[in-house]
Amino acid sequence: MQWVQARQDCRFSEALRVFALPARHFWDADYFRRHLPGVLQNDERPGASPDHVVWAGDKEEAGWHIHSYQSLWLPRQLLDENALSTLAGALFAASRHWGVQLHFNKGMVGASPATLAACRDTAANPNMLGAFALAIVAGGGAPAYPGMPGRTPNAAEARADAQRVGQAMAELKRLAPDGGAYVSESDFFQPDWQDAYWGSNYARLAAVKRQYDPHGLFFVHHGAGSEAWSADGFTPLAS
Repeated sequence: MQWVQARQDCRFSEALRVFALPARHFWDADYFRRHLPGVLQNDERPGASPDHVVWAGDKEEAGWHIHSYQSLWLPRQLLDENALSTLAGALFAASRHWGVQLHFNKGMVGASPATLAACRDTAANPNMLGAFALAIVAGGGAPAYPGMPGRTPNAAEARADAQRVGQAMAELKRLAPDGGAYVSESDFFQPDWQDAYWGSNYARLAAVKRQYDPHGLFFVHHGAGSEAWSADGFTPLAS
């Protein structure tokens, strides 16, 4: 922090805060109000429940029109001493195109053996187990619902933003080309999504899907077995 503060060409946009809390309080609104005021945004509508809260940093995402949203698991090896300068260079290069967020709470490096064993027994991409963070590069515009007065999506702006997001993520993918992505925070047009989301687990997921839903009654975009159906999920593709 002192190194940054001593430089004339660097500044903090806001004060840095680092905090830790028991996991059982992670969704406890009263706990945050008492110990970490300002982290959550209350629902200010009349009569709203005191449990209606959102992370203050996420409030702009309510109803936003997403232009692009990409994620990438970053492997622990990038923190090795001989790789740190390369990682720093990639993050800087990415920032020339778009902002990058590193979600350290999602990588599993450093977790207890019991936690790692439990995570290994899920369908998530095993790369998560060896990741120190999930890198997210995303952008969007103001809410623009169909029929919403005064707001229509700006297609030109969205395409330009999507291109810059892709350029930023490309800088990171040079370091982890097979890193994979987190299905809940990823690109709607994710290439090689089976491997990106689930890695070696996908074959097992697909087998379960075929066993319990052989006719494809349940469909979701880029979900297990969706490659056998048209993009809208209504027409089976010829095998």
